[in-house]
Amino acid sequence: MKVLVIEDDAQTVSFLCGGLERSGHASDAVRTGPEGLHRALAENYDALIVDRMLPGLDGVAVVKALRSAGVNTPVLFLTALDGVADRVLGLDAGGDDYLVKPFAFSELLARLRALYRRSTVSMDDGVLTVGDLVMDTRSWRVTRQQRRIDLQPREFRLLEYLMRHAGEVVTRTMLLEKIWDFNFDPRTSVVETHISRIRAKIDRPFEVALIRTIRGVGYTIDAR
Repeated sequence: MKVLVIEDDAQTVSFLCGGLERSGHASDAVRTGPEGLHRALAENYDALIVDRMLPGLDGVAVVKALRSAGVNTPVLFLTALDGVADRVLGLDAGGDDYLVKPFAFSELLARLRALYRRSTVSMDDGVLTVGDLVMDTRSWRVTRQQRRIDLQPREFRLLEYLMRHAGEVVTRTMLLEKIWDFNFDPRTSVVETHISRIRAKIDRPFEVALIRTIRGVGYTIDAR
């Protein structure tokens, strides 16, 4: 994911951006409401983390302006305001979720992943979508930019698993268990070989690569 952090507290910004980077995600940060509004309008992000109390323009006003401009990027409000009325105000303004300070980074990351899945991965009658990649699990049909992509059965299952967990880091162990039914590491390159084959079909012929390797951890697929 690529996340914009709109937060005026330097310590919180450092904590958030550092945690996102260690989790394999990219982030930008701005310290005022007007800066946040400008950046969110000018660039594409997968999610926004918005503090409620911001200099220049509060978080609610920022999100209202974005929604009025047609920007539908998922928004997670981050704030010390924990009253029901405060949460309702933020959600009614166009926010998608609300997390109260202090918070555990693991929970924040889980909420971001959930928002990202809802915004980039749709499943309707067996159809999965990540960016311009479309998989119909009923007909075993995969297309990108309306071009048919032929996959072997194991490749299809592996790609389906990645797409169902878009925006998340999927480990090699998870793939061995779910796709090959291995409860141990066979010490082979079977995962890497299949990922390479899938990349050759869904990424290399196109301008934007969807599958990324998170070094030392695993793989993720997202539209960025």
